[in-house]
Amino acid sequence: MKKIIYRFLLAIISSASFVACSDFLDRDPDKILSNEQIFSEEIMIKSVIANFYGRINWGQHVRDYEQYIYIDEACSSRENPDQTKDFGNGHWRVYDYGLIREINLFLKDLRATEVLSDTEKKQYEAEVRFIRAWTYFNMCRSMGGMPIVGDVIFDYKPGMDVTTLQYSRSTEAELYDYIIKECEEIAPMMSDAPTVNGARANRWTAQMLRARAAIYAGSIAKYNSLITPQITTEGAEVGIAADKANGYYQIALAASQEVIKSGKYTLQDARSDKGVNFYEAVTVKDNNTEIIWSQDNKYPGYAHEFTTGNSPFSHKEDIDANNIVPVLNLVEDFEYKTQRNGSLKLRDDNGEYIYYDNAKDVFADKDARLYGTVIYPGSVYKGKEVYYQSGQKYMEDGVWKNRIGARGSVDSEGDILTAENGPIRDNTNFTNKSGFNIRKFIDETPASGTRGRGSEVWFTRFRFSEALLIAAEANMELGNAADAITQINKVRARGGIQDLTSIDLEDIVRERRVEFAYENHRYWDLKRWRKAHTVWNGEDGNPKAKMYALFPYKIKDATHPQNGKWVFDKQAAHMAPYPRYFQYRNYYNFIDQSWINNNPKLVKNPYQ
Repeated sequence: MKKIIYRFLLAIISSASFVACSDFLDRDPDKILSNEQIFSEEIMIKSVIANFYGRINWGQHVRDYEQYIYIDEACSSRENPDQTKDFGNGHWRVYDYGLIREINLFLKDLRATEVLSDTEKKQYEAEVRFIRAWTYFNMCRSMGGMPIVGDVIFDYKPGMDVTTLQYSRSTEAELYDYIIKECEEIAPMMSDAPTVNGARANRWTAQMLRARAAIYAGSIAKYNSLITPQITTEGAEVGIAADKANGYYQIALAASQEVIKSGKYTLQDARSDKGVNFYEAVTVKDNNTEIIWSQDNKYPGYAHEFTTGNSPFSHKEDIDANNIVPVLNLVEDFEYKTQRNGSLKLRDDNGEYIYYDNAKDVFADKDARLYGTVIYPGSVYKGKEVYYQSGQKYMEDGVWKNRIGARGSVDSEGDILTAENGPIRDNTNFTNKSGFNIRKFIDETPASGTRGRGSEVWFTRFRFSEALLIAAEANMELGNAADAITQINKVRARGGIQDLTSIDLEDIVRERRVEFAYENHRYWDLKRWRKAHTVWNGEDGNPKAKMYALFPYKIKDATHPQNGKWVFDKQAAHMAPYPRYFQYRNYYNFIDQSWINNNPKLVKNPYQ
C-alpha cells in the first residue's frame, strides 16, 4: 500500500491556525503515518495541509533575513564587507516536484475519504491545489516553463520504462495559463471570509495569485519583445509572444477587481499618523483590514528572530543587532509630499552643506511610508528616539574635518563622538554601517527581540494594496489611464504624497518599490519588466547598482556659526563594495544538470 510520509514539525504555525485543540502539538514530530492514519480523522488531514503551508517559503522572508542583502534594499552590517557582486545561476530557484507529488497523493486520498463532507473536501482540495499552484508559480518565475504533471502520481517500479515518467517542459505561457486556470477553478470552492491572520488561502488569495500570475505573464510578453536580444528558447520554454500581453493584462485586471470589489479587505488607513499607520498595516495583526495571505508566526514553536537580529543596537534585547540594514538607495526612492525627487537635501546648489537643527529634519515631508519601513536618524522606536551620529565635524583652514571614535564613544567633554548606533566604517560586529535600521516586520512586543522568545510578526504575501497596484498597472498597459491613475493614487494617498495626474511604467515601478520594500517583490518585478540588467548593470558609476549609506555628523566647533547643527555625508556603503551585476543569464535560472540526467527531455535555459 502506498504511504504518504509527512514529518510533522512542531515549528509549523499553520497547525495552530488549523487545529483548535493543542493535542496535535504533543504528537511525535517525526512520526511517519500511513494513509489510513492520516485520513482517519479531520485533525490529521488539517495537519498535513499545515505541513504543506510550512514548506512554501521561498525568496526573501523574515526567517532567512540574509536574503535581503542581494538587491538594492539592504546590505550586510556584520563584521566584514559582503563580497557579492553577481547573481548566481540558481539564485532563488524553486524546483520542488517532491512537494507536488505529495500534494497529488494527498488529493487522491482526500477525494476518496469518507471522514469529511463533500463541502469540507472541496474546501481542503481547493487549498491544497492553491499551494500547488503557488509552487508552480515560484518555479515559473524563476525558470520559465516547467513540466506540468497535473494530478499524476509518479511511481517507479524496477524494470518499467522510465520514459513514461519523463515529461517535457511546458512553454512559459502554458505554465502561467495553468496557474491562472487552477486559480479560476478553485476560487469558487473556497471560503470568501478572511482567515485568521491570513494564514490560510481563501477565495481572494486565489484571485490574487491569478492576478499576479497574469500581470507577470503580460509584462514578460510585452517587455521581453522590446529588448535586444530577446530571451527565448526554440520551444518557447522561456519567452511569451508579444501578442499575448493584452490578454494577460485583461485577466490581471479582472482578477484584481474581483478582490477590490469584494469589500472583504481595505487599505488600512485609520490612524492620523500615516507613518505609524503604514507600519501597523503591514506588521500588526490586530484589527488588520489589509493582509489577504501571510506566512503567519506564533510563539511558542514558530517564532522567528528577525527582530532579534536586526534591531538598532540601542534598542536590542539580546546580543544581536544590525545584521542587515537598509541602504540609502531605498530611502531616496520615497518621494517628498509635494516633490517627486526623493533625493535627500544634503547640499545646496553650490555644493555646501545644508544645516539641520535636528537630525530627523532632513526627512521632513517625506512619504509617510518611509517611517513605516525604515528607522532613520531621529525617528522613534518603542517610544524612544533612535540616535545615530557618525562623528563630529569641525572647520580647519576652511575645510571640514571629522572627529570619530568607536561605537558609543564620547569626547573629553562628555559629548557624543560616535553613537552606539553609529553608523561607522569598520568591521565591528553588530554595528550599524548604513545609518538606518529596518522597521517593517520589526516587532515592538517586549521580549520579541530575544533569542529565547522571538517574534510573532507575520510575513505578508498578498495585501490589498497589491490588488490596487495590479489593477493600476493592467489599466495603464491597456490604455485606461484615468482608471490607472485613480487606483495608484489610492495607494499614494496613504503615504500622504501628491496625486499623479499622468501615469507610465516608471510610476508603477517606483510605487511598487516603496510600497512593497522587503516583501519579496522588487527582484521579480525588475525581472518581469526586463529592467534588472539596466538597473543592476555592475558599473561603479551607476548609482542604482552601487549601494550607499548616510552618515550623520553633529557640528562641534564653537567658532562656526552653525555649531550644534547637523550635516550629512552620502557615502558608498562600506559593507557592499561592489555594484550589483545582473546579467542576461540571470533572467532565468539554469536547469540543473542532475535534473537533465534524470529527465533528458528537459531543455536548458538560455546562456547555459
